[in-house]
Formats: sequence, C-alpha cells, structure tokens
Amino acid sequence: MIDPHDARIEHRAARVALAVACSVFALKFAAYIITDSAAIFSDALESIVNVVASGFAFYAIKLAHEPADREHPYGHGKIEFLSAGLEGAMIFIAALVIVIEALSNLLAHQQMQFTRWAGVLLGSTMFINGITGWYLIRAGKAGGSLALEADGRHLLADAITTAGVLIALLLVQLTGIHQLDPIAAIIVALWMLRTGVVLVRRSVAGLMDEQDLADDSLIRSILDKHIGVEICSYHKLRHRHVGRDHWVEFHMEVPSATSVQRGHEIASAIEYEIERALGSGNTTAHIEPCNDVSCARCKKNPTSGAVDE
Repeated sequence: MIDPHDARIEHRAARVALAVACSVFALKFAAYIITDSAAIFSDALESIVNVVASGFAFYAIKLAHEPADREHPYGHGKIEFLSAGLEGAMIFIAALVIVIEALSNLLAHQQMQFTRWAGVLLGSTMFINGITGWYLIRAGKAGGSLALEADGRHLLADAITTAGVLIALLLVQLTGIHQLDPIAAIIVALWMLRTGVVLVRRSVAGLMDEQDLADDSLIRSILDKHIGVEICSYHKLRHRHVGRDHWVEFHMEVPSATSVQRGHEIASAIEYEIERALGSGNTTAHIEPCNDVSCARCKKNPTSGAVDE
C-alpha cells in the first residue's frame, strides 16, 4: 500500500536534492574558473554527476510510488535500484576522467591560483552537501527509498572529498608544493571509485533478487515461534525486495485435520505479522497438511486444528 504522506515527503526531498545539486555545481565550477585547480576540477566534475543522478532519482521516486498495474504486478519499485546503479556507474566514470586529468596536470607541472573567494565557495558547497546528504539519507531510510539514500550518501561523500580538496589546497599555499593539487585530485577519485562500486553493488543485488540476510533472520524468527503452536513446520521460504517493498513466500504445514477456514486464519495472522515486521510489502503463505507421523504438534492434539480458536 502506497502511503500518500510518505510519497509527498520523498518527492519534496528529491526536489531539494535536485535544486542543491544544480546550485553546488555552479559554485564549484566558479571556484575552478578562479583557481584552475585540478583538485577543484575533480570536485566540480562530480557535481555534474550529482545533477544528472538527482534528476533521475526524482523521476525514479515518482515512478516507484505508482501503484501496481497489469504490466507491473509487483509494482514499480525496482526503478530505484536502476537509479542507484546509474548513479554509481556515473561516479565510476567521472572518477576515471578525474584520474586522467590529474595525471596530465601532474606531468605538465600545472600551477593553480588559490584565492579566498575560491575557499569560501568550496566551504559553502561542503556545508550544503553535508546537510542535504544527511537529510536525504534520513528521508530515504524512513521511507525505504534506495534512490534517496544513494543520493544522500553521494552528497555526503562529496562533502568529504571537498573537505579533502580544501585541506590539500591550503597545504599547497603553505608549502608551495603544487604537485599536492593533482595528488589530492587522485585521492578524491579513489574515494569516488569506492562510492561508485558500493552503489552499483547494491543496485545489482536488488535487481538480482539477492536475499537480505537481516530480513531472512527476522522472517525465520517469526515463523519459528509458531512451530508447535499453530503450525507444524515451514519450507520453501523465499523473499526479495522490489524497491522499498518486501515480497515473501513460504509453505507452511498444519495438522491434517485442520479445516480450510482455520488454516486460512492461521496463515493470514502469520502473513500480517511478517508484513508488520518488515514494513511495506506482501506476504503469501501456501498451506499444506502435515504428513509427518512423528510430528510433535500433531501428536499433541491431532484434531485441535479443526476446532481450535
């Protein structure tokens, strides 16, 4: 079930992210024009990625909140995995470009001109990215939006790399060693590569329906506590993420004397318990009669399932 309130919060967060990305992009390139610094260029190039990624994240969040339809019976949530994957891939490519540019500047012994205004511009972008990144991560975790969380983590990483660039440029001013500038750019690029790989990894895991170990442990703990009480056993447990939604399927065995009505009531109660524990999603239980002659639940009261309330 799509919560309109959550949708409004996430849409607002996505709009803020896009506006911030555009503003930071302009500020950083202004600082690059002033200084001709390779490190600032690397930081500014990452901001281009921020603008494109934030734009796609805005679209992804809008689509993810669309209800399931005939063509997409599981909903549209996986678009958020695509958004995170696109952002990670663009970060990776931008990092490679930065390394090439930094090595070129290092070999050419290019010198930059650092000014107070450039420092003010970079400091402003670091503060803006840090606050916005924290806000997006919080909003993404609250609503289960990978696209928002990925955008937020990218902005936080951007703020950290900007801090690194500022430190490097100050060291250049203090020591006069201009090679520190492209070296700092390469360090920034390596940080970006790590961020890109992490985002792509999470994206691929979601698209390939990789099992979430935390979810698996939670679901099994719920099912295990019902064994010997309402059910005899369970098997064929499968679960996956479709964006923010969780889809769970499992087979459960009940005493063979259990009525269809009672079996349905037991299954519905367990399904609801799992859905409440996981959050947004859908759980489906397939009921089977227990054929295990040594089953303790059946031996305890073999006919109780038919009348037990």
